[in-house]
Amino acid sequence: MSTDSLTVYLIGDSTMSEKAADERPETGWGMPFTDRFDDAVAVENHARNGRSTRTFLEQGRWEPVARNLSRGDYVFVQFGHNDEVPTKEQHTTEAAFVANLETFVAETRERGAKPVVLTPIARREFDADGEPVDTHETYADLTRDVAKERDVPLVDMDERSRALLRELGPEESKSLFNHLPPGEHPNYPDGVSDDTHFSERGAARMADLVVEGVEDLDLDLTAHIRRDDR
Repeated sequence: MSTDSLTVYLIGDSTMSEKAADERPETGWGMPFTDRFDDAVAVENHARNGRSTRTFLEQGRWEPVARNLSRGDYVFVQFGHNDEVPTKEQHTTEAAFVANLETFVAETRERGAKPVVLTPIARREFDADGEPVDTHETYADLTRDVAKERDVPLVDMDERSRALLRELGPEESKSLFNHLPPGEHPNYPDGVSDDTHFSERGAARMADLVVEGVEDLDLDLTAHIRRDDR
């Protein structure tokens, strides 16, 4: 790549990851995100379904990202959905979650690249008054703490996505997620009501929220955002 080019590496879980044909129309927000920048920016999506900070490291998925980083590249780090669930094999304790985020940050900076941390995107859950529930309270706060203590740019997707859920309300917000009636799609013949993973529309909206976060932070990436379709 030329010296004017840079790569944005995405590391995270299923809410960010690319989806196989048999999973569609479920869509990770990292998929439309690749089209949000001009030709000077390459986006490499290393997010994988079901990963936590711990399993991403244990399975050796971070090492090739770190090895390939160049000065001026970015690493967008978004975990929490799997780390926070005690009953999941991927569960990560609060202390380990913080330590793992700090590892991603430190090793990114050691290579002259720039970390950005993102809180996990809210699950679609509303209380009796129609207010979005804070479904990631603890692990989102831990992410915010790391951002503050390590002076890392933060895109607070938990807050941004809950604001969008609040705007749309309990019914219209279903369109953001993988909700399908029986018989509508061959991959889900019995239908699906998934309040964690996104539809194509939802992934696009979440990608736009991330881009808005980039703009609000005034990162160097802002100069490369495509303006023609926004």
